[in-house]
Amino acid sequence: MDNWKISFGGHPATLIGTHLAIGDRAPVFEVTDQNLQPVSLAQFKDRNVIISVFPSVDTPVCALQNIRFNKEAAKLDKDVVIISLSVDLPFAQKRFCAAEHIENVYVYSDYRDLDFGMKYGFVIKEFRLLGRGIVVIDRKRMIRHIEYVQDVSQEPDYDTALKIVETLR
Repeated sequence: MDNWKISFGGHPATLIGTHLAIGDRAPVFEVTDQNLQPVSLAQFKDRNVIISVFPSVDTPVCALQNIRFNKEAAKLDKDVVIISLSVDLPFAQKRFCAAEHIENVYVYSDYRDLDFGMKYGFVIKEFRLLGRGIVVIDRKRMIRHIEYVQDVSQEPDYDTALKIVETLR
């Protein structure tokens, strides 16, 4: 298990879990959908996956991240799926998605077991939230891009992730 230092709201914080790198096999994880049902990465086999990771739908930067990926998802090929993950309760995610018309992205919660967060190294130890970042996984379940945003108040690099997905056709 690795520990990485990040900034969270101007406070030092620590990302814990297994930090992954480009070329690593993407671990299968289970999260919860907005109807409290389990969802696994395995359900998206044979598709390229962008995982958008963020702390909470109730913060401005996180809202912008979800809105941006929702717009981008509408432009992508059908073989690409975008999954947005936080530890927000599914009820809060459902409310947010309805209010912001998030219809092209799957928004799931890692609140139960932090299964994704620990397997991918995105858990903020001090707050039990997920850090901010992006993971791109190809059809063969290899990580093609991973970004751990060092200052959680900043947006991730959308363009790099989207360009990498374009090369996976």
